[in-house]
Order: sequence, then C-alpha cells, then structure tokens
Amino acid sequence: MEFLVNIRIQWPADGDPEKYARIAEEERALAGKLAEAGHLIRMWRVPGRRENWGLWRAESPSELHEILSRLPVWPWMDITVHPLGWHPVDPAPEHSRPQVTLPH
Repeated sequence: MEFLVNIRIQWPADGDPEKYARIAEEERALAGKLAEAGHLIRMWRVPGRRENWGLWRAESPSELHEILSRLPVWPWMDITVHPLGWHPVDPAPEHSRPQVTLPH
C-alpha cells in the first residue's frame, strides 16, 4: 500500500537546539535506510515550516504506524496519513505500480 503522509514537527519553543540537531541527524540516517528498504519513496519539505509531505509504502496501515513510530522525532510529530489506491488513469508506467493481490 502507498500512503501520502504529512508530518508537522512541533518542537518546543524552549527545546534544546543541540538535542534537535542530534535528532535531525538520526532522522536523516534512518530515512536513508527506510528509502533503501522501499518504505520511503519520496519526500517534500514545506518551505518556511518544520513540515513535510512524503510518499510512503508499507504492507498495511499497522506496518506504516510501526515504521513512523520508530522515527527519532516521533514524540514531536503531528501526522496525517492518507491511504492511496491505484487509479485507472494513472500515467505512471505499469511496472512502477505496486502489485496488489486481492483475496478470492
């Protein structure tokens, strides 16, 4: 399954900037691993905000929750998840679409 995920970081105004820098570094390292594993497909930042939109892939909403809750910045994240389904007029090449097997 693919999910469009909006993440807003709500870092406390009095939060430690050094701690935030360490967490951001850990976050980037884990994001690279999640991309290699095929979970993080694309990521866009929202200019001027601590916010991003990402295209994520997971077997289920539960697996996505498990993945996102392992992110180092999890305690300060406000997340909105939109599950996505294939659309018949999608211009993406067929080979790039996730393969879904429906139960009989």
